[in-house]
Amino acid sequence: MLNLETTEIQADNIETIAKTSALEAARKSNLPVFVEDAGLFIKPLKGFPGPYSSYVYRTLDTTGVLKLMENIRRRDAYFHSAVAFCDPNKHFRVKCFRGKVDGWITREEQGNQGFGFDPIFIPRAGMGKTFAEMTLEEKNRYSHRAQALRRFATWYALHIK
Repeated sequence: MLNLETTEIQADNIETIAKTSALEAARKSNLPVFVEDAGLFIKPLKGFPGPYSSYVYRTLDTTGVLKLMENIRRRDAYFHSAVAFCDPNKHFRVKCFRGKVDGWITREEQGNQGFGFDPIFIPRAGMGKTFAEMTLEEKNRYSHRAQALRRFATWYALHIK
């Protein structure tokens, strides 16, 4: 695995962030690369924190997000992931694969597995458990990141020789 520093642009769209990072990494390394970016989008907060999820988690944590939602009844949210692939041998064209999981925000943290916002997000199809209450195997059945990576892997197996 190659660990390259890339500029993470500030944008309202995670696909744009992932594509820009993949292109920069491919240009710097002259190797095929893929980059993943993801965010938690809370519908009653107009998509906040969205592409700024990492920063919001570092500054407010799950406690701060729950505080923002204290008096909000509708708690619909989704996780969205983008995997961008760039190959210098293919004229630096960038291909993007997406994953999305719908769910809602809990009223309190539940579970101690996973990371980030996992303790406050229940996927709609996830048996009523937060991501933090699931085993890794269970989480990967529903995860936005797993969906995007599976789509990328399927495409890669068919198109890259």
